[in-house]
Amino acid sequence: MAETKFNLPGVEVPEAVREFAEKGVQQAKDNYAKFKAAADQATGILEDSYANASKGAAEFNLKALDALRTNVNAAFDYTRELLATQTLAEAVELSSSHARKQFETLSAQAKDLAGTAQKIAAEASGPITAGAAKAARMH
Repeated sequence: MAETKFNLPGVEVPEAVREFAEKGVQQAKDNYAKFKAAADQATGILEDSYANASKGAAEFNLKALDALRTNVNAAFDYTRELLATQTLAEAVELSSSHARKQFETLSAQAKDLAGTAQKIAAEASGPITAGAAKAARMH
């Protein structure tokens, strides 16, 4: 296929049009650079947030597993002690004591896990909050 060439002899682009076009191209380049910088910053913020969330999830899971281990061990200890009781009164006293201790333990574990979850949420959202505040100051 042959290329068609358009020759416009004697047509010269006025200086004002050329300057306008050059300014438009430069403005587009500048806007692209700003957009790219903002996108890079947003990517970094999200990466930091994800890293904090991942680290926090691992911490939370370790605490939850530790609580589970504690509760399972307490259940085994209770069962062993219950089987060793000689009278119904001893069994009732042991059961009452075990229930009280477990309630206290579970309450403390729930409080600890809730505190950890709040800390993780704050750490994970920290980079996003800081980035938004920085962006707001820039505009």
